[in-house]
Amino acid sequence: MAMRLLSPSTPPPHFPSPGTKPPASAAAALPSSSSSYFSLRLRRARAAAAAGAAAAGGPERDGGRFEGETMGGAFDRGLAEIAKKVPLFEPATDGELAAAAGERPLPINLELWLYRVKVHTRKFEFPEAEKLLDKCISFWPEDGRPYVALGKLYSKQSRYDKARAVYERGCQATQGENPYIWQCWAVLESKGGNIRRARELFDAATVADAKHIAAWHGWAILEIKQGNVKKARNLLGKALKYCGGNEYIYQTLALLEAKAERFEQARTLFQQATQSNPKSCASWLAWAQVEMRAGNNTMARKLFEKAVQASPKNRFSWHVWALFEANEGNIDRARKLLKIGHAVNPRDPVILQSLALLEYNYSSANVARVLFRKASQIDPRHQPVWIAWGWMEWKEGNARTARALYQRALSVNSTNECAARCLQAWGVLEQRAGNYTAARRLLRSSLSINSQSEVTWMTWAALEEEQGDPVRAEEIRNLYFQQRIEVVDDASWVMGFLDIIDPALDSVKKLLNLDQPSGPVKQDTVKSTTESNLPTTRSSADESSESSATGGTSGFSSNDADNSSSEAAETPGSDFDLDGFIKKRLGLDPSELDAVLEGSDPRGVVSQRRNRRLPRKPLPLLPVP
Repeated sequence: MAMRLLSPSTPPPHFPSPGTKPPASAAAALPSSSSSYFSLRLRRARAAAAAGAAAAGGPERDGGRFEGETMGGAFDRGLAEIAKKVPLFEPATDGELAAAAGERPLPINLELWLYRVKVHTRKFEFPEAEKLLDKCISFWPEDGRPYVALGKLYSKQSRYDKARAVYERGCQATQGENPYIWQCWAVLESKGGNIRRARELFDAATVADAKHIAAWHGWAILEIKQGNVKKARNLLGKALKYCGGNEYIYQTLALLEAKAERFEQARTLFQQATQSNPKSCASWLAWAQVEMRAGNNTMARKLFEKAVQASPKNRFSWHVWALFEANEGNIDRARKLLKIGHAVNPRDPVILQSLALLEYNYSSANVARVLFRKASQIDPRHQPVWIAWGWMEWKEGNARTARALYQRALSVNSTNECAARCLQAWGVLEQRAGNYTAARRLLRSSLSINSQSEVTWMTWAALEEEQGDPVRAEEIRNLYFQQRIEVVDDASWVMGFLDIIDPALDSVKKLLNLDQPSGPVKQDTVKSTTESNLPTTRSSADESSESSATGGTSGFSSNDADNSSSEAAETPGSDFDLDGFIKKRLGLDPSELDAVLEGSDPRGVVSQRRNRRLPRKPLPLLPVP
């Protein structure tokens, strides 16, 4: 049928469309560019069809007549006439022709360009992404998505002034009716410390759309960070009023109740959160850690199982569960959970870091070095890996190597929270080496970044006492307590849980040590095993009592290492089949976890599940009429 619809070798005359023929003056007034463009495509299509027909022997019969004329029936003759007039379809890509002609491309091009922006951003191709977003804004200035994407792109490059300008331009272009732009702008100001401006922008977002749940929740988080818990509760209540039930709102309210040790109310709110979204791994994890704080470890373990079932590839579920098991003394199970987490998240350096610390305490420093090296190759800009590695080398007596690793961590960023921990750990190293002047200078630098660090203040006080100046040590302690009194309502515990939503492992280490005192006496806790808090907390004022790298820990401790190494991998009292679960849901063989860990290439690691994925079934062929 397709061959019979080709035009003859001689192009047929142009048939005018039905209706009155426009006058010559009107035809001359038509845009020359569009008419010449379509006539050119028509001539090319007819020429190509004629050449094809001639090459195939030609469908001409009866003295050059089109074959459709010999067919019986008015239907076939009508198709032949249509084939003479309709050119072949030649699609233009990405709306480039429309853009070149000054016309707005089809809306589908906006979706395609925004998707390409995501791809470029993942590949760190920021200039290409910026060009596409500028193109989107020029053709669709009323759409808020390009402004949001461009603002976030500038924020990733620390070009905050340009991000503010983009958000302001977007609010003007959308006449202030897009809550997403207001909310992103508010988050940017909140991160920059401009709290008053952030409140105004969050307020504008809720005015633009009272049902914008992210604005209410972000505003409540801001108030919790500022210690205004009453204001945060009011905002969360308005969110429930205008937006209905939401997992994040319920979760935040539950954490506020847990902070006040009203665990029954917290459980009720967690149940509502998990009912709103049973696949929310953050809600299950937060609930599990609240049960840990309440001392209900059996319930906490079941909730961790729910978390991994809700999101099997979530790195935080495997990581936090492993830390919980290590805190309970189940070292083999913790090691296994960390290996599973690495198998499903081979690009995550934090899991390898915790595994390295676990192996250092229960295996050998050489095994830990291999894991630290892999983690640093996966993400060279992840500061906690360098800090934890430096702490281990210092414990092994390699002070020179430790200094080099600390310096490498500071070369990544010297002004953030990780830099404060690194400076504190480095100060303790210099204190033990007898370089007291350098130690004081490093501790002061750490406090200039984070003045709320109790460990750093107490370490400095212990240094002064060691130098025979108890009056100065008491002054330092008083300064710390005065700063703590100025905080109206320290919400670090609440925000530790909430940060799991926008996950930061910095908070996880706090969560696993909630039920222990925060003073300098007990510093070797489970939080020492996550990220960089291990070197900072163990290097406290009471560090003189430590005789080895693993002494005194309550999580990855070596008090009974021989007994813990012989424990069974499966925890008694749990009916959760971990091996069967990872086989069915993740395609992992439990017996090959060690091989996956040893054989993973940090520079080109590929998920094992991707290699084991079954081939797709071919689509059934439709019958040809």
